[in-house]
Amino acid sequence: MKVRYMAQMGMLAAISVVLMLFEIPLPFAPAFYEIDFSEVPVMVGCFTMGPLAGAGIEFLKILLNFAVNGTDTAGVGEFANFLIGCSLVVPAAVIYKRKRTKSGAVIGMAVGTVFMTVVGCFLNAFVLLPAYAKAFGMPMDALIGMGSAVNGYIKDLATFAIFAVGPFNLLKGFLVSLIVLLIYKKISPILKM
Repeated sequence: MKVRYMAQMGMLAAISVVLMLFEIPLPFAPAFYEIDFSEVPVMVGCFTMGPLAGAGIEFLKILLNFAVNGTDTAGVGEFANFLIGCSLVVPAAVIYKRKRTKSGAVIGMAVGTVFMTVVGCFLNAFVLLPAYAKAFGMPMDALIGMGSAVNGYIKDLATFAIFAVGPFNLLKGFLVSLIVLLIYKKISPILKM
């Protein structure tokens, strides 16, 4: 059983890496905020194998992506992707594990989406954007300027988090949840064999 879980985790992480290659830019956020659907296989793995396995799939996804594609963000983007991805899938899986029904899945994904949005805003404002600016020797005003160039509501770090990071994470959580809701019951029997 352990070998099967490891193989499934690796397979789901590999699918996630492929999905990371297809990024969609958003009109309300700077170009470095692009939506991908790499959390879909992670969420499927969480629902099938549990929250700890989901965090493991998320970690493998980041390692594989780093090995295959390298980094454009000095590791900050990968670190952010791991933490914020886990903040979506782990709460959803914990709730679904306790209530294995469609409503349990919907509640779990809604809670995960809200949690991811809050964690994403906090981490971006206080950890990730300052780390990104420092890694590239860029003043925070330059990052905020990138945000205000595409979204006039962005004036400072707080408004950057509220008007770019927040909507980005809400949209990503909603879309990932919708896709998982549509496909999970059809593909979960394959993972449970």
